[in-house]
Parts: sequence; C-alpha cells; structure tokens
Amino acid sequence: EGNPITGKKILDANGEPERVPGKLKAVKGIGWFIDEYGIAQISYNLTNITITSMHEAFDESCKAALARGIRVTGSEIIGLIPLQAMLDAADYYLIKQKRSLGISEKEKIKVAVKSLGLDDLKPFHPEEKIIEYMLTNDQKKLIDFKLNDFADETAGESMAPGGGSISAYVGALGVSLGTMVANLSAHKAGWDERWDFFSEWAIKGQEYKEQLLFLVDEDTNAFNKIIDGFRMPKDTDLEKKIRLDAIEDATKYATEIPFKVMETSFKSMEVMQAMLQDGLKNSLSDAGVGVLCARAAVIGAYFNVRINAKDIKDRDFATTILSKAAIIYEKTIAMEQETISYIDSQM
Repeated sequence: EGNPITGKKILDANGEPERVPGKLKAVKGIGWFIDEYGIAQISYNLTNITITSMHEAFDESCKAALARGIRVTGSEIIGLIPLQAMLDAADYYLIKQKRSLGISEKEKIKVAVKSLGLDDLKPFHPEEKIIEYMLTNDQKKLIDFKLNDFADETAGESMAPGGGSISAYVGALGVSLGTMVANLSAHKAGWDERWDFFSEWAIKGQEYKEQLLFLVDEDTNAFNKIIDGFRMPKDTDLEKKIRLDAIEDATKYATEIPFKVMETSFKSMEVMQAMLQDGLKNSLSDAGVGVLCARAAVIGAYFNVRINAKDIKDRDFATTILSKAAIIYEKTIAMEQETISYIDSQM
C-alpha cells in the first residue's frame, strides 16, 4: 500500500502477498537479509541465458538497489558459466563505455569480471569458473610458450616448429599491430563518433589473429602427421598401401595448412590498409610493419606450400593449390609495394 518500495504488502484473500510479474524472464530468484554482515543478498537461477543474460540480471539488480538508495557491493557465480556468457557481458559493457570490442578474449574476461563485480568479494579465477577453460586440453601448445622459450624451441635440434609455424606467428604479429592501431584510434580524443568504425576493424583483426595463432600449432601438427605416416608398418602389401595413403593424405594436409596461412595473412592486410588510410597518423609505421609481417608470412608459407606440394602424388590437387598460392603471392607483393610507396609519401 502506498509507496511501492517502502509501503505495506498487499495481501490476497488467503493472506498471501500479491505478486506481479518480474522484469526478468526465465529467472528464478530469492533474497534475504544477512544480519551478521548487515547486507541483503539476492540469489538468481538463470534458467535460460539466451532470454535473460547474466549482465541483464546484474544491471536490473543495480537499478532496483539504486531506487532504494542502496548499491550492489559485488556478485559471485555459483557453479560454472559458459565462456560466451562472459564474452557477451564484456561486449555489453564495452559498448556502454564506447570502447573498442576488438580486444583479446583474456582482456574481455577481465572487463566482464570488473563490470559484474565478480572479484569484489573474493578473487575470480576464470580457469575454475568457465566451462570451456575447465575442459581445456592440458597438452602444451607452442602459442603458450613465453617468447624466449618459443625462440629456444625453434632454435633446437628438432625439425618442428619450422618455417610454417613461424610464418603463421609472424602473420599473427602483423595483424596484431593493425588491430592495435584500430584500438588506439577508437579512443583518440575528438574521434568519439568514430569509435565503432575502428572497433569493427579491431574485431576483424582479432579474428585474423586467432586464426593465425591456431595455424602456428596446426602447421607443426601437420608435419608430425607426415612423420607418423612414415613410421607406420610396411611388412605386407596391405600395410604398404595403408602407409602410402596415410603419407599422401598427411602431405596434402601439410600443404593445405601453409596455404591457409597465406590466405589468412593476405586477407589480414585489409586491417592494416584501413588503418593506414583512416587510423592515427602517429601509428603509420606500426600499420606499415604489420603489412611487412603479413608479407613475410605469405612468402614464408608459400615456400612451404611449394616444397610440400612436390611430394604429392595427386598432381591435379598439387597443381590447383600451387596455382592459387601463386596468385596470393603476386597480390601480396603488389600490396606491399603500394604500402611502402604510400608510407614514403606520408613521411
């Protein structure tokens, strides 16, 4: 009765409080006051996060608290949560802040944790709370190495990682530079109305970067498949055939992976090109180095395509992929020259 917040409860004929539909669909909630801490706690069970997301529930709670002159002091997740729910929350708050969405997954997790107050009460450990991180394979990847360890591993006596993995990593570094320029440009004073334009390019850059980082390890995996094929038994005619088929399939795959590095690195140059034209002029050299890295990645991967293709028995397959690779190579060289000429004209 009276004030909807501080007034008395309205009871029905059975003496039960009358209830009205809540603002949050697919949510079951309960709240109580904890005397020893002098605070109230709300507990939500989000039965369908595609209908009501975690960040929507949190924001509505903040609004309800503010209407009562109080504030939300933190939150916690009981159990596990899907990675996408955390990334969606990060994007939601980044958009509200008019900040670029083209940042790494790790940084987005930090944004979500801070924005939702998940570490206000106690430390939040993503590897213990996010489903996908709990299920991650413990096998060590090249991209998990520290920079000096990665260099040491490459300089060692084993044949992998080799030029293919290094080409993919150089490509990832190149587009990372282009993405950096996009993110810096998104936050330049006076360019507030253009933040979403640069954010879109940064998102593209992150996608290219992730693809190339995947190919760093996949190139080494592809090489190992060839080695595994050669180690197969060859005592009988059937074993010999199975072995040769396995080697052929592995060699094709070991040719497709560097071709994918070529393709992805070349496409990633669009990010650097856009930043050369529209990004911060003070970062012209950064975008330029990004193009040079992409060019090195394309040429390095092209070497691998060619050297692996010569061992493929299916010459139609080999000829087709070599032809496509040659086109990408020529386009890359032309784009590199255009970039150098443009940068020279601006300096």
